[in-house]
Formats: sequence, structure tokens, C-alpha cells
Amino acid sequence: MRRKLIIGSSITAFIAVFLYFSFSQVQPIEIENAPDWLTIEQAMDQAQSVSDDKLILVDIYEVGCRFCRQMEREVYPSESIRTLIDRNFIPVKINGNSDNEIVFNGETMTEQQFANKMGLTAFPFTVVLDKNGNVLNTRRGYMGVSELSRFLNGTLNEV
Repeated sequence: MRRKLIIGSSITAFIAVFLYFSFSQVQPIEIENAPDWLTIEQAMDQAQSVSDDKLILVDIYEVGCRFCRQMEREVYPSESIRTLIDRNFIPVKINGNSDNEIVFNGETMTEQQFANKMGLTAFPFTVVLDKNGNVLNTRRGYMGVSELSRFLNGTLNEV
């Protein structure tokens, strides 16, 4: 009995030390050519002050969402999407499950409440706003490079 307790304690201690050092070494990966994501407050301020009438592109994501990570790693950094965003949009990232408070159109709310206000039904959720915060277009789900390009260009053509 005592031998089992010593072996079990040793294995537990080894796993704890291994996990501690493994997780302490984890660093977020810097994604090359990623858009310069802003907060919604910064984007609204910038949209009001910029004379070229850029629209606000809001990427609503969830931390555990596989498709959100895939868009972040593969779609947004692509050269064609990055050029389209830089030329015509002010990019914003919102965590759709976060309790962090933001101010949108003078109203204080959590990021989750903002996502629900935008009509969130699934992650990822992409929203295009005008400079006054009016919703111009939304799309739920994963979009590849060509789909996102069509979505953004279609929104620009409607404006």
C-alpha cells in the first residue's frame, strides 16, 4: 500500500513539474503580415477623423474556435486580403465571449453583449460597419481568401 502511494506521488509530481515547465514556455506566435487590429473605440474614432470614408471590419471570434484561428493564421495575412483591408477598412477584433467592457456609440457594454447586438449566431462572425456604427453587412462562419474577398468587395460595391 505504501509503495503504491510513493509511486503515485512520484508520478503526480513528475507530471506537475512537466506541465508547469511546458506551459511556462508557451509564447503566442506572431503572425507575419497580420492586420493591425484595433479596439472598437479606436476604430470608431479613426473612422470619424479619416477623410477617405473607410469602413470598419469587425472580426468576432472565440478563443477555442478552430475556424477563427484558421482565418487569423491563413486568411487575414494573405497578401490580397491584407491589401484590401489596408486600403478600405479599419480592422477590429472582438472576443465574442469576453466580459471586457467596451464603449460602442456612447454605450458601455461587454464584448459579448456587442457580439450579440451585431447578431452573432456562430463563430467566426464578420461584421462591416460604417463610420456611424451602422451594420452594413454580416457573415457567419469560416471564409477562405476568395470568399472573404468577395464579401468585402461586395460590401464596398453596395455602399
